[in-house]
Amino acid sequence: MIKHSVCVLGGGSFGTALANIMATNGHQVSQWMRNEQQVEEINLTGLNSRYLPNAPLHQELLATSNLEQAIRDSDTVFVSIPSKSFEQVVERIEPLLTSDKILISTTKGFNPNRFELMSDVLKRNAVTQKIGVLSGPNLAKEIAAGQMTGSVIASSDDLVRQRVIELLKSPTFRVYENADSKGVELAGALKNIYAIVCGLAKALKVGENTMSMIMTRSLAEMSRFAVHFGANPMTFLGLAGMGDLIATCTSPLSRNYRVGFAIGSGQNLEEAVGSIGEVAEGVNTLKMVVEEAHKHGLYMPLAEGLFKLIFDGATLDSLIGSMMTGEQKWDVEFATNEENEHV
Repeated sequence: MIKHSVCVLGGGSFGTALANIMATNGHQVSQWMRNEQQVEEINLTGLNSRYLPNAPLHQELLATSNLEQAIRDSDTVFVSIPSKSFEQVVERIEPLLTSDKILISTTKGFNPNRFELMSDVLKRNAVTQKIGVLSGPNLAKEIAAGQMTGSVIASSDDLVRQRVIELLKSPTFRVYENADSKGVELAGALKNIYAIVCGLAKALKVGENTMSMIMTRSLAEMSRFAVHFGANPMTFLGLAGMGDLIATCTSPLSRNYRVGFAIGSGQNLEEAVGSIGEVAEGVNTLKMVVEEAHKHGLYMPLAEGLFKLIFDGATLDSLIGSMMTGEQKWDVEFATNEENEHV
């Protein structure tokens, strides 16, 4: 096995889980974070108590607050930074990049400043275009606990895909390939909206028939939106699409699901977000997606219904009702020639 030097940017749960896998696999791994106390805790105790309190970390995993050294010493950089800070951190590392460095985004969301995916932020650098996206049903606490997990590395570059597979493959973590970066990344961003919808519905104790209908129609909305922007609809049948949607729409470990459940239990948005103590990307994603859907004439009844519920004071009945009274016709849109029919 070739030993690689890797840097994971971000001290959150998913970045920590990935860093731990790679360190366990024998690679040289540094994990950069701003919080000096967090750095000290990981290096002294082998724990990231804020995000993964029950997961001892490999002794070779080194936490650091020295961004310049972490980037300079690495051949592969995983950017696991929340979307609101992603652009700022990428701009900081650009002067440190070289043409042989590989950049991987693991962040599921859009740039909050404009309608732009995280990989687009990475591609703006003028030094390296060895760029990939890692996404899938990857609840960090389960990964850290050694539960079997599948993920998808998407890139048009064969070398990028092979490197990530080599770094992360383990008895409990399986990485699959996809060349459709756009589809994989949009799937990871969009499903956060529908995790909120499902958490909300679950709090109101809807039936299993209703839950399955919500999830399936969610997949239809996600793929319709993504295909408009150049994605392959088949991507949504895989781990990054259906797989991630199932995980985040059914699990209390999902931050977006928990926000939805809190709203369905009577909290307002601010209380719901505050109660989980972590970033829920779906709220920011919702605003941007609804705005883009309006701009391009895309039919998104669930996203639009959730937007009205959270921001305009509409009721949940109107959200569920939008599925029952909308202009639906086809079950599977891309299996027909009627591409412009609403479903």
